[in-house]
Parts: sequence; C-alpha cells; structure tokens
Amino acid sequence: MSSQIIKRCFIFGMLFLTACSSLTQLRLDVADKLFADKPLDAPSELTEIKATNVVKLNWSSQLGETERYDFTPAMSAGFVFMANANGDLIKKNVETGKEEWRASVGEPISGGVGAGGGIVMVGSSRGNVFAYDFSGKQLWKSHLSSEVLSVPRYFDGKAIVRSGDDYIYGLDAADGSRKWVYSRKLPALSLRSSAGIVVDGGAVYAGFAGGKMVALNADSGKLLWEATVAVPKGVTEIERIADITSSPVVNGPVVYAVAYQGRVAAIDRRNGQVLWNREISSYSGLSYGNDKLYVSHALGSLYALDHATGRTFWRQGDLLHRNLTTPLWMKNFVAVGDLEGYVHFIHLENGQFAARIKVDSQPIMSLIAGNTPSQLIAASRNGGLYALTIEESTTAAVDTSSPAQSQVKGELADGAEVDAQSSETMSNQNEEASRSIMFQNQKSILLPDNLEGGNGPGIILPKSE
Repeated sequence: MSSQIIKRCFIFGMLFLTACSSLTQLRLDVADKLFADKPLDAPSELTEIKATNVVKLNWSSQLGETERYDFTPAMSAGFVFMANANGDLIKKNVETGKEEWRASVGEPISGGVGAGGGIVMVGSSRGNVFAYDFSGKQLWKSHLSSEVLSVPRYFDGKAIVRSGDDYIYGLDAADGSRKWVYSRKLPALSLRSSAGIVVDGGAVYAGFAGGKMVALNADSGKLLWEATVAVPKGVTEIERIADITSSPVVNGPVVYAVAYQGRVAAIDRRNGQVLWNREISSYSGLSYGNDKLYVSHALGSLYALDHATGRTFWRQGDLLHRNLTTPLWMKNFVAVGDLEGYVHFIHLENGQFAARIKVDSQPIMSLIAGNTPSQLIAASRNGGLYALTIEESTTAAVDTSSPAQSQVKGELADGAEVDAQSSETMSNQNEEASRSIMFQNQKSILLPDNLEGGNGPGIILPKSE
C-alpha cells in the first residue's frame, strides 16, 4: 500500500474520531496531522554534497517558545523584530544580534511580526492587534473577531490585518480604529494556516480556502476582482481541500499564488484573469527572483519555474518529506529550511546544492532577507533566531551544465513519486509540462502589447520601461 493511501486512510480515521468536535478544532487537527513537525512519510536522508560556497553563522539567539504557531521575523531600518508565544516582542540589531528592547503585550502572541511606517505590529490568540513604535512604546490595541495567525501589513497610513476566521481588516495605523472589514463564506472544511496578505499599489491580495484569490481596494476594502487558482476535486471533503495556505507574490503587473492539492497560477493584477496555471501542490508557498518562481512542493521538491509560462527550469528533489519552508531568493541562490533545522542554499541556474548548514534541532519555520543580499534571518520552531551569510564561490567549480531535475529522486507535479534515470526523469518533466501549462504558441503571455484597461480598478501598476 502506497504512502499516499496510508496517509489518506489515517486522515479519514482521524476525522471519524473527531466527528463530535467543533469545526475550528477539526481544522486544527487536520492541519496538524498533515503538516506536523514529523510527517507521516519519513524524511529523505540527506546525502553529502560538494559545497561550492561557505555559510557563516553571524549570530544566534533564543527568544522563547513558539508552541503551535508560525512566527515570521520582520526587518526594518537595520533591525529585526521577532515575537514568541509567551507574548514578548523583541527588537534586535541585525548586525550584532544585540537585543535593543523587549516588550510584553500581556497575552499569547500567535502570528508573525509586521513592520513599516515606523510601527511594529503583532497579533494575539485572543484576537487583538498591538502596535508599537521603534522605541518599544505601545501605540494602540485593536480587537478583531478571532486569533491573528498571519503577519499584519502596513500600507499608506493603514494596518491591514487578517484574522484566523479569514476576515480582513483595514485599521488606521495611527490609532487602530477600524476603517473597513472584508469577509467571505468558507467551505465546510479548510486547513488552518498562517496564510497572509500582500499589499501593493493600493490593492490587498489574499488567497482563501477553495482555491480562490481576491484583490481588495486598500482604502475601502471593496472587492476589485476574484480569481480561481485551484478547483476542488474529489468526492470527500478531505479530497476537495484546495486551499491557498501561503501569501501571494506580486511582480509588476502579475500576482502569483499556489494552492495545496491545487495549482500555481499567474494572474493579471488589472482584471483577475488567469494568464497561466499548472498542477503543483504547495502548503508553504512560493517566491520570485531572477525571472523565476520558486515553489516548495507539498511533498518536498523545490521547483524553479519560468515566471512567464510556468515551464520548469529545474527541480531539486533530494529534500522529499522534509517540510520545506517558503523559498527565499538571495541574488545567486534560493534558500529553504527544513524540519530538522537545516538551511539549504541552492544555485539559481541549475538547482544544485551550493551549501548547507544545521542551525537547530527543531524545524525551521521561516526565512527572511537580511541586511545584505547575501544574508538571511532564519526562525526555528523552538524560538531560535539565526543570522546567516553565504559567501562567494569557493575554489570548487559549479557545474551549470546538469540541471538538478536530471539527477534527483522526487515527485512529479501531480504528486506521483518517481525513481528514474536521468533521461527518463527529463522526459517525464517535459511531458508533464506540456500537459499542465496553458501556452500561447510557446511564448510568454504575461505582458501583451495591448494594455487596454489601464491599471484596473484601484490598482497602481509600475510603469513599463
């Protein structure tokens, strides 16, 4: 019996046992069983790599337990801000790791930190949002409808915050007063996640359960458009989960999103039209850099896709079932963390490993860009915070002629595991790409010559050069 069948049977059994519990608790249980620190399938063993670069640990710090919540640090003005589940908000100097101040909000913090406009924001498990200035003075407190699991965002005098029941609030950043609220009906069963929001050009972008993504006017909360990233499939509620559990990514006139048990899609920001999509499942999300999208597959492969068509450049499959973080683009590399406390650095051009470092014994929760293009900040499940710098290439040569997809054992985009020779794997990848990507004469469809409709309702796009 395959591991996927075993996993599905396990989930059905878990649903039966929790049939009498509340829907909220059911969402917690499903998410925890699917994406626990130790997955049902054993993580692939790491093999020795020929490092081409050196990674240095600049500093490290233990900031307090995170419990079951996902925490993301925030960088602003040369400082990194982080929180813990005990209710502490901490400011550190990113160069030295020195703690500048620590403030207690007085209740458990349940989401990542947001910083911008001279304020720092965190949300609590009791549904409160707290704002502080950069000196550690509390500015305001605002109460929402449920716990805050994602990162609050600052935009043009407003704090945009998403609560755990998928309400999105526009608050006045000066005093926390409510300006608008957006809500939508959820499917019968959805995954608990820290899915966040992105604010850009006057629009708020958010993904939801059922594979839907919306654009809202940041000033009024008015719905600008709704797009379908993934379509639920299957008979049971479990099979039909197709939730967007990560934050969208904005690049110029396009916004990208990916759904668990669904697709990755490129969407026109002006009107919500889907420009291309393909079958890739992801829980942790994607990032953009160097004209590529980097996607952490739900089973553990890391994909590099053409931003204009969705074609696969390479696929690194040596990290199966290691619960990868959202990828972080770093100039010449893409970095991901895993469930055993490793941070992996991978070459952008070919998908081969450049370096690897173990910073913790617990899973890495999140990675953010540091103070320089070669630095990142990693946060771990047990409250560790680490500043890492990857140096320029050592004397070891980098083989750019062999893409990672021809050398690895991994999964295809539909989740089927493969173990093939290089030629067979490459052939499967080409066939799979032809099936799953919508093309227009094999050319990019992202930037048509005719830009009728301008920026679209309430969206300010960058001017083309």
